[in-house]
Amino acid sequence: MNVFITTGTYDFLKTIQKKHSKENILLMDGAQGAALVHETSGKTVFSTPRRYEVVDASGELVNRGYVVLNNIPVTDEGRPLFEHRFKNRAGAIENQPGFLSIRVLRPIKSDTYVIFTQWEDSASFENWKSSQAFNEAHKKRGTEGGLDKKPNIFSGESYVTTFTIPNE
Repeated sequence: MNVFITTGTYDFLKTIQKKHSKENILLMDGAQGAALVHETSGKTVFSTPRRYEVVDASGELVNRGYVVLNNIPVTDEGRPLFEHRFKNRAGAIENQPGFLSIRVLRPIKSDTYVIFTQWEDSASFENWKSSQAFNEAHKKRGTEGGLDKKPNIFSGESYVTTFTIPNE
């Protein structure tokens, strides 16, 4: 399975989504602008997308809610360790109230992985971040067992982008 992401103005991206209504395409709006996400096992309908392979997935992408993209630059040498950690995660996020879906996305032509999570609303995501399950999932961060302490695994600072999927 592949995920393709493209950005642009909300109105322009909406025309693309409508034109390809049979495809699994989400239109998202955020402070940084709008984005389309196309999940498919085939080719994308976008002309110049960012391309990703799905490393891990749970839940269905649905046309509603709040989306969080945790963008994490990883070195070539760090990719196997990074992916291993996500493929062997506890899966606690799936049991959180308001959780809809997760995709761990391997970049095709960049170094930045994307952890895509979808929630019913922003409150559900904030509740996850303050939950015991979140603390348990991230307990190794900052310790010798954490990925952030491994030499040369990250090629830059991670950053988060958030979007809403407007109800129309």
